[in-house]
Amino acid sequence: MDKMSGSKAKKKKRVKVAFVFPGQGSQVVGMGQSFYNVLPWAKEAYGAADEILEYGLSKIALEGPPEELNRTENTQPALLVASLIALGALKASFPIEPVMMAGHSLGEYTALVASGALQFTDAVSLVHKRGRYMQEAVPDGTGGMAAVLGLEAAKVEEVCREASVGESVVVPANINSPVQVVVSGSIEAVERVYGIAKEAGAKRVVPLKVSAPSHSPLMAPAAERFAKELEGVEFSRPTVPIVTNVEAELTSDPKAFADLLIRQLTSPVRWVETIEKMKSEGVEAIIEIGPGTVLTGLIKRIDKSIVVYNLASVNDLGELLKVFGEAPDRADKRW
Repeated sequence: MDKMSGSKAKKKKRVKVAFVFPGQGSQVVGMGQSFYNVLPWAKEAYGAADEILEYGLSKIALEGPPEELNRTENTQPALLVASLIALGALKASFPIEPVMMAGHSLGEYTALVASGALQFTDAVSLVHKRGRYMQEAVPDGTGGMAAVLGLEAAKVEEVCREASVGESVVVPANINSPVQVVVSGSIEAVERVYGIAKEAGAKRVVPLKVSAPSHSPLMAPAAERFAKELEGVEFSRPTVPIVTNVEAELTSDPKAFADLLIRQLTSPVRWVETIEKMKSEGVEAIIEIGPGTVLTGLIKRIDKSIVVYNLASVNDLGELLKVFGEAPDRADKRW
């Protein structure tokens, strides 16, 4: 915190800030509750999502049970809404404009809404269907994911090639940090990774509790179905560029987003390159907006020179206000 605070002169220096939004795995029952308790439009946001989906997403997000929230088709819209509520609280508290945005997997949709490139109503419907199509693409128990710790991405790629046999394949799915790569694919191939990765020098291989092998070739059926859903969706030019998962490059072209979102289902999340891109563009601070601190932890491992903050609850606003803020002038600004 000291790096960004201090004298008034330092506070007034224009710091290049980026926003990032979490993906699946950051969900927790009660996420967004602190905002929901004090901000009327937080209730409106959850209520709007309930109406769009025609079921009680808000009850699942705020009350659970966890097994319902962890169903991919519920997790994705619930995280989207919770993250956008946190963003709305930030905007209502003090003026801060990012120079770019990104989201981890599902979080890319949040970034698109936050930047004005995608309508909230479209996003809620899309991520719900995305989650359902991902779940239905692979029968229960036939796909899996695991985090390989202590092994660089190039080595993990070699491990995956060795562990893949015929149609039983596993691939790097999330390049999260220099020493954390999540792999995804058929359960047999993922299980073969455990031994091969340890022989290659991995510290640990941790199986993940997921309902679908995301960002792998097994998601091809989901990508095909999802492409049809995107045909009728209009994207606008974002207010700030998005660093996309597939390319790890700045993107502002509305015509590019649909194709990138389709490819995202079967392509790895290039998170290390995303943060490196932000750094190369002069970003000095990154705020993770939404439940949890997963991305904050990953960014610290990627580049310690970037100052990171997170906004998951009302209490976090006070910390951000000390660094970036001024006295609030309005309480009705929205996402």
